[in-house]
Amino acid sequence: AVIFLIGIIVANVPEGLLATVTVCLTLTAKRMAKKNCLVKNLEAVETLGSTSTICSDKTGTLTQNRMTVAHMWFDSMIHQVDTTEDQSGKTFDRSSVTWTNLSRIIGLCNRAVFLAEQSNLPVLKRAVAGDASESALLKCFEICCGCINEFRDKYPKTAEIPFNSSNKYQISVHKNPTAGEPKHLLMMKGAPERILDRCSTILLHGKELPLDEELKGAFQKAYEDLGGLGERVLGFCQLHLPDDQFPEDFAFDSEDVNFPTENLCFVGLVSLIDPPRAAVPDAVATCRSAGIKVIMVTGDHPITAKAIAKGVGIISEGNETVEDIAARLKCPVSKINPRDAKAIVVHGGELKTMSESHLDDILKYHTEIVFARTSPQQKLIIVEGCQRQGSIVAVTGDGVNDSPALKKADIGVAMGIAGSDVCKQAADMILMDDNFASIVTGVEEGRLIFDNLKKSIAYTLTSKIPEMSPFLLFIIAGIPLPLGTVTILCIDLGTDMVPAISLAYETAESDIMKRQPRNAQTDKLVNDRLISMAYGQIGMMQAVAGFFTYFVILAENGFMPLDLIGLRIDWEDKAMNDMEDSYGQQWTYERRKIIEYTCHTAFFASIVVVQVADLIICKTRRLSIVDQGIFKNKVLIFGIFEEIALAAFLSYCPGMDIA
Repeated sequence: AVIFLIGIIVANVPEGLLATVTVCLTLTAKRMAKKNCLVKNLEAVETLGSTSTICSDKTGTLTQNRMTVAHMWFDSMIHQVDTTEDQSGKTFDRSSVTWTNLSRIIGLCNRAVFLAEQSNLPVLKRAVAGDASESALLKCFEICCGCINEFRDKYPKTAEIPFNSSNKYQISVHKNPTAGEPKHLLMMKGAPERILDRCSTILLHGKELPLDEELKGAFQKAYEDLGGLGERVLGFCQLHLPDDQFPEDFAFDSEDVNFPTENLCFVGLVSLIDPPRAAVPDAVATCRSAGIKVIMVTGDHPITAKAIAKGVGIISEGNETVEDIAARLKCPVSKINPRDAKAIVVHGGELKTMSESHLDDILKYHTEIVFARTSPQQKLIIVEGCQRQGSIVAVTGDGVNDSPALKKADIGVAMGIAGSDVCKQAADMILMDDNFASIVTGVEEGRLIFDNLKKSIAYTLTSKIPEMSPFLLFIIAGIPLPLGTVTILCIDLGTDMVPAISLAYETAESDIMKRQPRNAQTDKLVNDRLISMAYGQIGMMQAVAGFFTYFVILAENGFMPLDLIGLRIDWEDKAMNDMEDSYGQQWTYERRKIIEYTCHTAFFASIVVVQVADLIICKTRRLSIVDQGIFKNKVLIFGIFEEIALAAFLSYCPGMDIA
C-alpha cells in the first residue's frame, strides 16, 4: 500500500513541469528584451498573446516623437517653415510685427533648454531637455531669431503656470524691457480652441483688432487645414499688463492666480509635424489580420488625430466617419446613422458626458476608433469600456496620470524613453524604444509562448499514464511491479526535462498572426482537448508500449502474462525462494528481483523511445512537420540525443542498478 501511494503520487505529479514552464517564460522574456520589450511580470508574456484590443498613445508611440515646426499662421496667412537640416529650403517673411510678437512667445513661454556644450553642432541636431513640442519650438526660435539664452536673459520670468492635461495651456509672465510697452508681459500657449476662448482681440499686421466672427472663421479654416495635414497645432496669445495695476515690483502668485487669464490678444498658430514611425503601418495591418483592434488615444485635436490615424492605417482607406459620410451626401451629421460608419473620432469633451451604454455601443459597432483631446483620466474609462466588451486590453502610457489605466488594463505598457518612473512601476511591460511595432512583436511572442507552453505541457503530461498504470495494475491485477518510483523520477527530472524545454525554442508557425485572439475563458493552457490527447491517446499508446516490453521480458524468462495475475504477494515474499514459473522453473527472491529490475529498465526505455516520437508529434500544433521543418530547432535535436544518451547511461552504467 505504501509503495502504491508513493508511486501514484510520484507518477501523477509532473515534477519537471514547474521548471519547464518557468524556463520557457524566462527564455521568451529574454528574447523579447532583445526586441526592445522588457517584461516585468512573466505571466504578462502569456497574457499579451491573448490581447484583443490595444489602446495606444499617438505621440512617440505611433509617431517618432521628433517634432519639427512645419507651418505658422499669422496675419491671416499660412506660412511654410524650412524643415531641412541645412536650412536650404524655402523660408517665410520675418519682417512682420506679428511675427516679432509670435517669436517672442515661442521663445519665452517655453521650458525647454539646450544641453550644455553643443554650440558647434547644427541647431536641429542639438540635444534638448524638455518636451518634444517645446524642443521643436526652441530649435525654431534659435534658427529664426538667434541665441535663445541671451533673449531669455532680456526677459526675466516672474511667474509661470505649467501646462497640464486638464487646462491644456501654459502661462508665463515676464518683465518687458521693450521701450514704449508696459513693464510686464503675459504669454500663453496651448490647445488652439482653449487659447481662442480666452482671447477677445487678435494681432493683425501689428494692430490689435476685435476678434469677430469673420476672423474666428479664418482661424477655424487654418486650424482645420493644418490639422488635416496630420500636424499638431498650438495657439499663442499675449497680454500687456498695465503698469498701474502691475507695478515693476508686483508679486505674481501662480497658485492663487492674481493676474488676468482672459481677454487676451491672439497672435497666431504654429503647427508641428511628428512623422509616423516607418514600421507602424505594417504593425497595424498585422494587428488587423490577427483580429486585434487598435484604438488611438491622444490629446491632439480630432482633425490632427484623424489625419495621423489614416496615415498609419488605424482608419483604413475607404472607411468613413459620420462626418465623412455627411460631407459626401451633403446633409447634416444628425441625419446619418452612426452605425453606418465603420470609423469614428470621439472628442474628449463628449466622453466626459457620455453614458456607459453609449460608450459600449461605440466600442461594439465601430471597428476603427480614435479618441482625441482626451485626458489621462479618460483613458481609464476607455479601458473599462473595452473590458466590458470582454476584450483583453493592452494600454500604453508615459505619464504619472496614466498609472490607473495601466494598472486596470490586462497588460500595462510603459514607455522606456519618455515614461515616468511611476508609470514604469505600474506597467507589466516596458517598451525600450517607445515603438508601437514592439507591442506587436510582443503579441506575437505571447502567442508563440502560449503555443510552445501547450506543446511542452502536452509532452510532459503524456508520460503520466505509462507511469501511473503500472501501479494501478500492481494493485488491481496483483502483478509484479512493472516500473519503480526512482525510474519515474529519472523520466520526469531526467530524460524529459531538456526535450520539454527545447519546445520553448520552437519558431512560430506561419499562421500565428493570422488567427483570431484566443478566448481566455475557454482556450486555456490545459483544456479538455489537451488532456484527452495527452492521457487518452498518446499516453495510452505509451502505456501499451511499456507493458508490451514488460510482458515480453517476463515471458522470455518463463512467466506468461496470464500467470502473472495475482502473483504479487508471493513475488514480494522474501521467504519464498522456490516460486515456480509457467514452465515449472523455480525462482529465488533475489533472482525474481533481478528480473523485476530488468523490467523496470525495459519499461523506462520504452517510454523514452515513445517520448522521442511524442516530441516530434508535439513539435507543431497546426502545421505539418514538413512545413515547420524538423531540423530548424537545433535545441530540440540536442534534446532528442540528450534523452537517448541519458537513458542509455542510466540503463548501462555500472552501479546504477543498486543506486
